[in-house]
Amino acid sequence: MNIYKNSIFILFAHPALQKSRVNKQLIRYVRDIEGVTFHDLYEEYPDFHIHVAREQQLLVKHDIIVFHHPLFWFSVPALLKEWMDLVLEHMWAYGKKGMALKGKKLLSVISTGGRESLYQEKGYNRHTMGEFLYPIAQTARVCGMDYLPPFVVHGTHTITKEEISRHGEDYRKIVTGLRDGTIDLELARTLTKLNSDTDHILTEQEE
Repeated sequence: MNIYKNSIFILFAHPALQKSRVNKQLIRYVRDIEGVTFHDLYEEYPDFHIHVAREQQLLVKHDIIVFHHPLFWFSVPALLKEWMDLVLEHMWAYGKKGMALKGKKLLSVISTGGRESLYQEKGYNRHTMGEFLYPIAQTARVCGMDYLPPFVVHGTHTITKEEISRHGEDYRKIVTGLRDGTIDLELARTLTKLNSDTDHILTEQEE
């Protein structure tokens, strides 16, 4: 029996985790939280042969879905895109009879080498992170899901160990808060990213 308000499914996709400074540390903060299923796509499907029915069962079993991945060429890694193409089937995830994911929440957890200043209208990349994530937000909308503001870690090439730890602690707080229903979602929706002010959107502090 699930004793938590929400069950959480973290769909993690990183094709070169062994080279990662940041994501390798971030997942340490969340993968063993009770009520959370951590699912490493590249570990599970190194041959890209995705077990669609099993993935759909995992989605149905959870209330909140997390796409955790580095931003690759302003998009998702290849295996996550393959997963989306195959698992989110017409008449299952969307369409007149595609109601399997309706009412669930979707959260993007993103890392990027570029500093936050580069992801602005007048920055080098000419668009905000939210704009680059429109395809995922639209996917959520078409599937009847509630897309939350993202959790974003910028500047992974130059970030310090202390900063990585702080992001990891914030990630744990966000996941635990979503699990327990102790995040003020109305307030959270006013933020461009959930980790702009993590403690501020928590209605109860962790003991």
